[in-house]
Amino acid sequence: MDTMRDRFAPVVSRLLDEDPRVVVVLAEIGQDGFTEARRRHPDRVINVGIREQLLVGAGAGLALTGLRPVVHTFASFLVERPFEQVKLDLGHQDVGAVLVSAAASFDWPAGGYTHMSPGDVALLDTLDGWTMHVPGHPDEAQALLRHAVAAGDDKVYVRLSVQSNARRRAVDGERFLTVREGRAGVVVAVGPLLDPVLEATEGLDVTVLYATTVRPFDAVALRRATETAGTDVVLVEPYLAGTSTGAANDALRDVPHRVLGLGVGRRELRRYGSVDEHMVAHGLDAGSLRQRIAEFAGAPARA
Repeated sequence: MDTMRDRFAPVVSRLLDEDPRVVVVLAEIGQDGFTEARRRHPDRVINVGIREQLLVGAGAGLALTGLRPVVHTFASFLVERPFEQVKLDLGHQDVGAVLVSAAASFDWPAGGYTHMSPGDVALLDTLDGWTMHVPGHPDEAQALLRHAVAAGDDKVYVRLSVQSNARRRAVDGERFLTVREGRAGVVVAVGPLLDPVLEATEGLDVTVLYATTVRPFDAVALRRATETAGTDVVLVEPYLAGTSTGAANDALRDVPHRVLGLGVGRRELRRYGSVDEHMVAHGLDAGSLRQRIAEFAGAPARA
């Protein structure tokens, strides 16, 4: 199966053909995928070179002219390195763009820590007005990319990963999906961590919600789930642990509740290893998740 990033250039190339507002801004990374699109639209496929601050600044300038920029590079170079430009050139000027990242969290361990960005969603969450999509399957990535570009002049972040669930879900860019219903807690699985969560909770009496759009946070779906499953909530996120605990607390602020945030730990792992080894080290494999979820929620096995 192809990856989410494999879908990126073909989908956006078609959008370039369909919508004269769309413009792609790159910083070397990913340019090979747009060779044919650049031939058809030489003025709307722009490579700024290895200049990530300029990448975002140029995208914001194009947005000021009324275009819809799609800005792409690895997450650490798209969110962390040019964060001041994201904050000022897009946020302060109140213009929109679609930021599309690759190499999520530890997708490319051989690249080392410079190419890892487990804190990207938490960092963007310090800014106002961002929509954030975290697809869990290439088909979902394709749908959410189209949704993001069509979102008027909104500021949208699409987080692509090499990790993927086995099957696609019918995502709409807004709501959490109820995948399993139970009575002893709610587990919110984000993006590509749905499959490990489903394996981890097999036989446990918990509700599982699937989130591919994490901002805005679907407080309505979470509250509805807790009405029958109780107010013990576990968030399983493929980035920094605890990123959405504040959002979950806000959603349940008027009822007694407990929230556990699971995800990538703050401690830096100084060995490259593999994606699977990083999953185990951060306790995101199915076995570790099952133990942590069951201990927190006291979730009994289904009868």
